[in-house]
Amino acid sequence: MNFDQARFNMVEQQIRPWDVLDPKVLQLFMDIPRHHFVPEREQAIAYMDLEVPLDHGQFMLPPKVEARMLQAVDIDESESVLEIGTGSGFMTALLAELAKSVTTVEYFADLSAQAQKKLSQYDNIHFEVGDGACDWYDGKTYDVIILTGATAEVPQAHLNKLNLGGRLIATTGASPLMETWLITRVEDNNYEYEGLFETEIPALIHCEPKETFTF
Repeated sequence: MNFDQARFNMVEQQIRPWDVLDPKVLQLFMDIPRHHFVPEREQAIAYMDLEVPLDHGQFMLPPKVEARMLQAVDIDESESVLEIGTGSGFMTALLAELAKSVTTVEYFADLSAQAQKKLSQYDNIHFEVGDGACDWYDGKTYDVIILTGATAEVPQAHLNKLNLGGRLIATTGASPLMETWLITRVEDNNYEYEGLFETEIPALIHCEPKETFTF
């Protein structure tokens, strides 16, 4: 398989047509080999427009969704980032290329360990294992927080961890209708919400939408 051609096609046929026009974001998706982060059994679909299965029933988000998230938060090289859901480590690599520092939290210890091996060349990533879906108790605040899975509603605890001017990417709702939001902290108790796109992605563990019953 020609991975270079597949990567080019991903950028030109999936990401760019989805209104991702930021040159630095497009270049990152060209520069970082996504197939290095995909399980060997899934190599053939590394650059396709779909969720790539990981262990424990987890998934890599489609490339165009990751790209739109990155474009929306517009990370500066001086900023700190909190990522909830390390997964394969691909999004972590993208964040580490853009930010001063990245703290990434993964629920499954083996997924975190695998990602650390793949990201050993980065010295600005701090890996944590635990349940960070609805909160992460590290006593720190961040300029950018990205939730890589859906939640029933925007976790207030993560909003509280934003610095002034900080941005949170969160996907809320229940299948089949979810929406991804860019939320900016404009004052201590004032947040600005911008709907980015409708989607359907797997929920973060322990932050799933509540079941509803129809009679």
